[in-house]
Amino acid sequence: MTKAPSDAHEWVSFEDEEEARTWRFDLTYLESNWVCIFNDGCQGVLTEATPELAQGCCSYGAHLLDEQDEQHTLMRAKQLTAEEWQFKDVAPKDLVITNEAGDRVTAQYDDACVFLNRPDFALGSGCAFHVAAANHDESFVKWKPEVCWQLPLRRDEEEGADEHLTTSIGQWERRHWGDGGFEFHWWCSEDPSAYRGSTRVVDSMKDELIEMVGKRNYKRLLAYMDERAARTVKGQLLPHPVVRTKAPK
Repeated sequence: MTKAPSDAHEWVSFEDEEEARTWRFDLTYLESNWVCIFNDGCQGVLTEATPELAQGCCSYGAHLLDEQDEQHTLMRAKQLTAEEWQFKDVAPKDLVITNEAGDRVTAQYDDACVFLNRPDFALGSGCAFHVAAANHDESFVKWKPEVCWQLPLRRDEEEGADEHLTTSIGQWERRHWGDGGFEFHWWCSEDPSAYRGSTRVVDSMKDELIEMVGKRNYKRLLAYMDERAARTVKGQLLPHPVVRTKAPK
């Protein structure tokens, strides 16, 4: 008997109500209880386990999405204080550089991202932008480079010949980093130890998802997932939209 694939993920798609776009969401990941375990079991993304360094996924400079992302990062860097950022007074002049692959990334200092406070800092290890966001009572989404606040969520966008967009929201996997990702000793979305949160990812990463898809589409996704959960308890599968019974008018 053929076995069902052990790595299967369930996805849902729906059409945007206001633009020519199809949204696709990885329900398997969004329903999971994954949680960031930075400094609480995270082994880092070097070629061997290095939990003692408390670098998480910050060992390399953050890849910046575009010029807007770069300018936003530099603007926020100017707002950081010495109490929030360990290397404010010793950081290199160029906080964003071009790496060997031609990508714009945040600079490194002492073998990790320049904005990563280390364990010997007064406030301990962690992102300086994250600290500043908390001090301003704001979401870190408004402070960090895009890839940093999104991880391990990933947004992929495809444009069809008719200019119709398909946007997929799923989990960031090793392959998305290119060849370098397969050199990581450890990656959080692959380790059971990171699946110990008290809520679903769709709830715990609400701010991130709203920033990625908008409040309206987030609410539609949440409504579907809650309806799906209730339906699944009753053992009912979702009929195809073409044959689904319509509610009476």
